[in-house]
Amino acid sequence: MLIENQEKKNKTIISIENIIFPSLSKNIRASLEKLDRGCLQKVEEIRIRENRPLMLSLNNKDYMLTKDGKFTNFLEDSYIVKKEDTANILQLISDYSLYAIEEELRNGFITLKGGHRVGLTGKAVLENGKIRTLKYISGFNFRISKEIKGVANPVISYIRHPEEEIYHTLIISPPQCGKTTLLRDLIRQISNGNEKNGFKGYKVGIVDERSELAGCYKGVPQNDIGIRTDVLDACPKAQGMIMLIRSMSPHIIATDEIGSREDMEAIEEALNAGIKLITTVHGKNIDEIIRKPVLREIIQKKIFQRMIVLSNRKGPGTIEEIIEGITLKKIK
Repeated sequence: MLIENQEKKNKTIISIENIIFPSLSKNIRASLEKLDRGCLQKVEEIRIRENRPLMLSLNNKDYMLTKDGKFTNFLEDSYIVKKEDTANILQLISDYSLYAIEEELRNGFITLKGGHRVGLTGKAVLENGKIRTLKYISGFNFRISKEIKGVANPVISYIRHPEEEIYHTLIISPPQCGKTTLLRDLIRQISNGNEKNGFKGYKVGIVDERSELAGCYKGVPQNDIGIRTDVLDACPKAQGMIMLIRSMSPHIIATDEIGSREDMEAIEEALNAGIKLITTVHGKNIDEIIRKPVLREIIQKKIFQRMIVLSNRKGPGTIEEIIEGITLKKIK
């Protein structure tokens, strides 16, 4: 286990050093390079806001950073992000061509190699009531992509039918509690299968609307999502589900954060085609999600046979309970 943890640590640090650091301005990069490697491995987000302190998120807390790579509680000691920092970062993540990332600007984020995602803020430019692009970009959120293989081990047996079928599964979780990480590892394990344990692999189709599950870079998944998995990257969920049903013959469709009426219609089409679903919603528990009309309808129709509730109580990915979706009784 120690070797596995060391290997995971090395992979995370190497990815940050080789992909994130070259996307940062000289001063911000210099500050982060001085950060203790134990802390660097735990960083979840790098928050860069013009004329405000450089901040890191880790262990579900925010920390200001000095130019010497140390945490501080005092604003006057923190590194204040300058205009040249944000201008340089924009050049680096766009490879000096804003035209090349026009579509990404419209969506408000860019996916880097390695599956890391950069959120952007600035002034929205509208055209016919829709966002055409962003300008005066002054804020960045570098979200560090971290694969945790094996995180689905405690739940995989609960979503498998004894006759080798996969249950329709809904993961319920507040933000930043590990739902995407859990979903990704479930996809990987279901796609690969495990012949030693008599668990065959299934064809999985992912609709990755926000490029978080597979972390595609130029169409190629940067995360391990299994050998039988096909990905529609940056595609609206409802449209993507229909496309996969009609063209890729998946056994299972996986997507993140359902909730719209269009999602519900696509789910019904998948059910009619005999396709299993694994997806997620934002919420603390069932009582919270049924306050939303579409999600209440999904629960009342008993579409999902298993519901996994996550929290951050003991750290991201804490499994609070697993619920049988027909009776709504707790089974773990």
